[in-house]
Amino acid sequence: MAPPDESDASGGLALSSPAFDDGDEIPRTHGYTNENTSPPLRISGVPSDAASLALVMDDPDAVKPAGKVWDHWVVWNIDPATMNLDEGSGGSGSVEGQNSYGERSYGGPNPPDREHTYRFVLYALDTELDLATGATKADLESAIEGHVLDEARLTGTYAP
Repeated sequence: MAPPDESDASGGLALSSPAFDDGDEIPRTHGYTNENTSPPLRISGVPSDAASLALVMDDPDAVKPAGKVWDHWVVWNIDPATMNLDEGSGGSGSVEGQNSYGERSYGGPNPPDREHTYRFVLYALDTELDLATGATKADLESAIEGHVLDEARLTGTYAP
């Protein structure tokens, strides 16, 4: 008997990290004022009909100090066969959009006031996206409307 296909063991799209468990503290090395490298991520349960993946990391706790949800990382056209996003990588062939720091890259946690909770949201899409490099999270959200097959979330905390 063949071993079970672990890529869909959860029954749906899943996102995790070997660097921290869901809801736990994101290691300091991934902070904006430290090494500012994206954490390694693991992807499983991608729908077989997915044409691409997109990923957003944001900070809803930034609304009070910054006046808005702070976008830390916006990535699209990740190959749906991707199972690992290595530390510091958005994935082969992917495109990174503009974060709230005004950069087209990962911008790590940097809360000004207290511990914040950061959301990593992975989307499985039925299409590849035709967005300009440097597009924002709002642009991505508009482009994926009606194309999301499944989504997964991972959260982590970070304090000043």
